[in-house]
This record gives sequence, structure tokens and C-alpha cells, in this order.
Amino acid sequence: MGISSSELLREAQELLPGAVKLRRRIHMHPELGLELPETKAAVLENLEGLDLQLLESGTTSGLVAVLRGARPGPTLVLRGDMDALPMPEDTELEFKSKVPGAMHACGHDSHVAMLAQAARLLDQHRDQLSGTVKFMFQPGEEGHAGAKHMLDEGLLDDADAAFALHIFPLLPLGTIATRPGAILAAADGFSIEIVGKGGHASMPHHAVDPIPVACELVQALQSFVTRRVDAFDPAVLTVSQIQGGTAGNVIPETATLSGTIRTVSERTRQRVHEGIQQLAKGIAAAHGLEARVTLVTGYPVTLNHPGFTDFAMQTARELLGPECVIEQPSPAMGAEDWSYVLQRVPGAMAFLGVRPEDAEPAPCHSNRMVLNEAGMVQGIALHAAVALRYLDGQARNFAGA
Repeated sequence: MGISSSELLREAQELLPGAVKLRRRIHMHPELGLELPETKAAVLENLEGLDLQLLESGTTSGLVAVLRGARPGPTLVLRGDMDALPMPEDTELEFKSKVPGAMHACGHDSHVAMLAQAARLLDQHRDQLSGTVKFMFQPGEEGHAGAKHMLDEGLLDDADAAFALHIFPLLPLGTIATRPGAILAAADGFSIEIVGKGGHASMPHHAVDPIPVACELVQALQSFVTRRVDAFDPAVLTVSQIQGGTAGNVIPETATLSGTIRTVSERTRQRVHEGIQQLAKGIAAAHGLEARVTLVTGYPVTLNHPGFTDFAMQTARELLGPECVIEQPSPAMGAEDWSYVLQRVPGAMAFLGVRPEDAEPAPCHSNRMVLNEAGMVQGIALHAAVALRYLDGQARNFAGA
């Protein structure tokens, strides 16, 4: 990397006001899902004046900005997801959401802002790049598989490696945390309808009551996870909804359980899916009822490529100092559609600490989540450092590309 770490951080610091302005603009006008016209317009406005080729998704608001270096070489993808969450914001920020029921509670506004400024920084140093950087501005991470849409459209077909940052408000400011292998879980959903026979609540012997069977099944599912799943290859199974009945004196015909499954390996994922089917049908049959199980497959496990993760951690140590880089001891049980990208090319995701100084830290997806915008300096600089080091022709074997 021809530019020193101190110089890279200084240049990133100079770009912080632009990042803050863009982040706050997006935060005030959050958009959901795959169609994000205002957010996309803000990104395009911030990229004006840069020598970039723009590739637009034909089915979503996704956008890829392509920066070609001075010499030919491999292609690196850097990503910023753009969508918000369908939830209210209960902060005291001056720039809090103006859209009822929508909030940037997962920091995607900062991801966009850091990536746009990293594009500006790298544009100034394209003479040091032997290859191409694709800045992936992605919609629909929150349950809409926006990354998969962009992959299916061929926008990343020539990618050789990929890197993404995700803010983490509980980590100290400016720290980087990641790990090789599984870093985030697979996320699946389930619904179990217990079908019995309705009747008068005073005469249960004339009905086939699904309510006690549903309660028994909740306990059986919890025991299954603790007794049938390897503690070192864990699963989280949460029953988050139970629905049944319309009146206090009526035994309902059906009761429905639904919830989420989180696993960090395909082996355990499959075992849990099979276990739910077996338990639901077996317990229902033992009481003379029927169980109808629906499993909804969500994002796969997010697997960091070991070689590229080592490369990214070493790059972060050189940029920020070894004391600022943490190797996570275990995966987090959240999920990411970045997993689809890492199924195609070697790469990694890392968490960036943005713990606020003057507010109680709240996790992502909290209605009170705030972040310390000063941490975006380290994010901008690390995006740029990964690109500069990967495309300088010296670190590719180490990165596994």
C-alpha cells in the first residue's frame, strides 16, 4: 500500500463531514425493501464528479459503482446495504426518522455513507490500484435478499473477492471484530398448525383440544435444542407467536405456533428442520390431532473465508493498531444476505465499533439505537485500505483469491 496508514486515516477524517451529511439525510428518510428511490438518489448525488461507471439493477434500486485502477487486475467488491427497518424510532436525534414506522435501526445509513466516501477516497488513489473496485449499494438486506437479486442479475459476475463492514453499537469506538468461518447464522422461520376439533369449553371430552398440545410442543422444542443439538454447533429456536381461540368458552379447531431458527452450520440446520417435523407430528398424533408444519428457508450461514479474513484483520491491524482488532470467539446469531456473496467468492464481513459516548448503548434493531458517527472514519479508511492492499499485487495469495 503506497499510502501510509496515518495518511489514509487523515484523508478519511477529512471526508467525515460528507459522510455525516449523507448518513443523516438517509436516516431522516428511511426506505424499506427493494425499492429505495430517495436513498439511491442521495447516493448518486454523492458520487457525482467521480470517474466511475454506474451499473443499475433492473429489478431493484441496487447500484454498482465501478472504479477501474491504473492497471488491469482482479475485481474486489465493497458493500453498503441501504434499507431500513419497519419500526418506530424513539430517539432524541435532531435528524430522527420523518417516516412513521420506519427507522435506520441497523446502521445501514452509515454503511452507505462510509462506502460513498471510500469511493471518493479511492478515486484519488486509483493510480495505486492494479484492478477494479465495485462499490455495491444494495437494497433489501432486511429480509428481501437484495444481494441475491443483484447476484442473479450478473452485477458481480467478475468479482474475485468481497468485503463488507457492519456497524456494532456495543463495541468500543473504532474497533474491528471478525472471525474466520461462520460469523453470522442462518435464519429460517417455521409455522406449526395443530388441527383438532372445536367444541364447548365446558365439555372438552366432546372436542379435541389443540391448546394443550401446542403448549406441550413448545416445551418439547426447547428440550430438543438442549438435548439433541451439539452445544459446540449451536442452534437457537424461539417460539415467538402462539395463536388460537376466539372466546373464553370455546375450544378452537386449531392453534398455531410460529418462530425463528438460527444455526451456524448446514448440518445442524438440517437436523433442526427434521426435528421440528418429527416432534410436531409425533406429539400431535399421540393426542389424536394433526400437525401441519411449514418451514421457511431464509438466509444461509455467513461464512468468512479464512484466508481473506486473515488478510482483512492484518490490514486492520496495520491501519488502526493491533489493540483495535478483536477476533470474535463465536458467531453472532443474527443473519445477513451478504452470505450469498460469500458463497460465490472469497471474502469477509467485519464489525465496526461505534459505541456512543453520550447515550446508553443499544443494540441494532432497537428503537433507541444510536451510533457514534466518529467511527465512520475508521470504516472509510478500512474499506480503502482493504482495496489498496488487495489490489497492489502483493497480498492476493494470502487473501486466497
